[in-house]
This record gives sequence, C-alpha cells and structure tokens, in this order.
Amino acid sequence: MAKKSAKDRMTNEINAGSMADIAFLLLIFFLVTTTIVEDKGIRVKLPPWSEEEPDITKLKTRNVYSVLVNAQNQLLVRGEPVDIRNLKDDAKEFINNPNNREDLAEKPTKAIISLKNDRGTNYKTYLEVYNELKAAYNELWDELSMKKYNVHYSEDLPNAYRKAIKAEIPFVLSEAEPTNFGEE
Repeated sequence: MAKKSAKDRMTNEINAGSMADIAFLLLIFFLVTTTIVEDKGIRVKLPPWSEEEPDITKLKTRNVYSVLVNAQNQLLVRGEPVDIRNLKDDAKEFINNPNNREDLAEKPTKAIISLKNDRGTNYKTYLEVYNELKAAYNELWDELSMKKYNVHYSEDLPNAYRKAIKAEIPFVLSEAEPTNFGEE
C-alpha cells in the first residue's frame, strides 16, 4: 500500500457532482408549485364570429346614447360635453326614461349605449367611462330586482330571476373602432 503524503491529505474538495441535481430538483419543485396570475381584463361577451356581412339597420337616434372620449380624455355624450361624474345618472335616465321624454330611449329593451374612444385616450379614462356605464345598468338591475322580487340583484339571486331582469333591461353596449390620435 502506498503511503499518502501530507499534501494529499490537505486538499479538501467538496464533491459538487450532486449539486446540479439538487438545483434542478428545486427548480422543478418551484415551477410546479408556483401559480401564475392571469390578468382577467374586462369581461365582455363578444358576438360569435361570422363571415357574413352584418345586417345594417337604421336605428332611431333617440335610442342611441353615444359616448365619445377624445384624446384629451373629455367626454361628449350625444353631442354635449359631460362630466364623468354625471355619466352614470344620465345613462340611467336615458335607459329607463321615467318621464317618457321624446329625446330618450323608447324603452329599456331598445336602448343602445355606443362607446367610441380615440387612440390617444388614457386607459384609465376609458375604464372609468366603461365602469360608469356598467354601474348604470347594475343600479337599474338592482332597482328592478327590489321592485319585482324584494331582493337585491346580486350573485345570490336565482338565475331565473336574473335572466328575467336582464330580459327587461338588456345590457347593450356597442364599442366602435377607436379613431386615430386627434381625429373624430
């Protein structure tokens, strides 16, 4: 048997052969156990795709509530400048038309909200406008639910009741293609 020298005994090495295996196993563990958060965005039900040309019908202007948002984030509703704080109440009045005015929608089933923005519009402003319009419908649905069923319109409301309310006040929001920066 060969005698070991002092130099051979002094070299301390760490066997790193299994370190790569451990690192690989840790990487796999974290990839499997980590959940990836998805950005939900705005939940909008889009119409089914069709190759046919759309049927263009002439709408009565009294049934269309047009909302334009320009590049300076200003609102123009039915040709008049409007503050975003008044948008929800104005939309509710347009849809419901409680006083049977000639310039508002004939009835809630015929009301159409048309939203058009500029490519220069801030995303925050777009979301605020969209949320105000959606809030108008939510409040109308809640009021009708309380009137008919004496229950708030919520997730707890039976599906049949929800469908009945949405049949009386359908959510119709038409979004037009955005215009180029600064155009109308």
